[in-house]
Amino acid sequence: MLSRLPGTARRAALALTAGALAVTALPATAAERAPGPDPLARFHEQRLTWKSCVLGPDDTTGKELRQAGARCADVTVPLDYADPGGRTITVAISRIRATDTGRRVGPLLLNGGGPGGPSLGDGPWVREAMKDVAARYDVVGVDPRFIGRSTPLDCRWPTGSAWRGAGSDRAGFDRMAAFAKDLAERCRRHAGDELPHATTRNTARDMDVVRAALGERRISYLGYSYGSYLGEVYTSMFPGRTDRVVLDGVIDPARYTARLWRDVGPVNQRALKGWASWAAARDAAYGLGRTRGEVLATVERIRAAAARTPLRLGDHRLDEHVMPVVVLNGLSMHHDTPYGDFAQGMRDLLRASQGQRVTPSPWLAGVLEFVLTGTDSPYGSAQTAIICGDNAAPRDPEVYWRDVQRTRARDPLFSPLTQNINPCASWDRPRERPTTVRDDLPALLVNATGDPRTYYDGATTVRALWPSSRLVTLRGADQHGVYGVYGSPCVDDTVNAYLATGRLPARDVDCAARARG
Repeated sequence: MLSRLPGTARRAALALTAGALAVTALPATAAERAPGPDPLARFHEQRLTWKSCVLGPDDTTGKELRQAGARCADVTVPLDYADPGGRTITVAISRIRATDTGRRVGPLLLNGGGPGGPSLGDGPWVREAMKDVAARYDVVGVDPRFIGRSTPLDCRWPTGSAWRGAGSDRAGFDRMAAFAKDLAERCRRHAGDELPHATTRNTARDMDVVRAALGERRISYLGYSYGSYLGEVYTSMFPGRTDRVVLDGVIDPARYTARLWRDVGPVNQRALKGWASWAAARDAAYGLGRTRGEVLATVERIRAAAARTPLRLGDHRLDEHVMPVVVLNGLSMHHDTPYGDFAQGMRDLLRASQGQRVTPSPWLAGVLEFVLTGTDSPYGSAQTAIICGDNAAPRDPEVYWRDVQRTRARDPLFSPLTQNINPCASWDRPRERPTTVRDDLPALLVNATGDPRTYYDGATTVRALWPSSRLVTLRGADQHGVYGVYGSPCVDDTVNAYLATGRLPARDVDCAARARG
């Protein structure tokens, strides 16, 4: 599963895997055919109107961008690249211009992950991570198509997340299968015209229109989590149009499918154990147990209690289908602050499981609002549309039920979630085949060994696929997203040296995790 990094909304996003169903490949789009008159000329040559990024008095993102000196613009792109004369949509971008114009490298486009995550507001914190080298780049945040300030896609869901656990019995699984099917039908009803065009390949095409509209021959790129896959796709579809490429939290493209979650159970079990050791050392503060084993037993008691009766948390009710989603949301950042937020959330769940009246703490309240209300429907809608639009999933619910039952005994917490059915089972088949990722690219790859979202062997796989690349490994951290997020001088300095010089390290780089507080 993937995450939006790191930004103001640090919600664990979910992702993909599935058996292969046949998909129909479209012919090359107008921009990808043999040389000749440019059918996308009106998009490539458009003049951008730069304006304030502030939308109103409560626009925190806009104010942060303004303070950083950013301006914003809307880039017009085709809804359907096979029909560039048809309907258009807009992609919102921000730009903080280079100040060291004499040594300017060019634009650095950003994607913070998801899919479904906006990145227009990421420029200020990325420039802070870049330190002195930031002055040499136009740092460009992009809200991908259908996301954030770009033309929206909203299926009007009662949730911000399409993902639920199967529960403990067949009746619960059947309820979740019906829930997933209903979400798919809502998308077909409310966003049917956009759905076929919500894909990573089209997002990559939009990136190339942004490049051209900025008047640039090449772009540099920084992509986190799902953004690493977008980078793999863009560099494969548009070879020769990138300069310096950094992928952080690296996805193995062969594992990017409509059921990617199938493989994340073991690494999240390990991350949960790491957090449990941290919480045990702070039993006086959180009361979850004095040893790792006791803390893990507390988590299991909460799971079992939610399976019996939904837990009351303020105005929300948390059942066995949502409880594992909450736990996964707590396991992406290896820091004292998110660890403490998660521990407080689990203390809230423990008290609720004991029948106490509980007002959820801020972190838990945010997760419950995300999962149990329609506040973030556009996020979940766009995320799922991209995942399902990129890859076909098995249609038969029995495939998922068998997988849940086969794995439940060894992993009763995560397996019913990671193996469960999702809306892709009821989605229309993708219009294009997934991108065949290029054989090599001299990129800088970054990953933590304990990353519970884009796990480490994805980075080593891409490192082998791209022999001229280099891999920066953060060892000993259960951390998703490292550069500028975790606080490793070893990692940050290596990335900044590459951004400054364009030269990759002579060999792969190992960095040690910080000692836990």
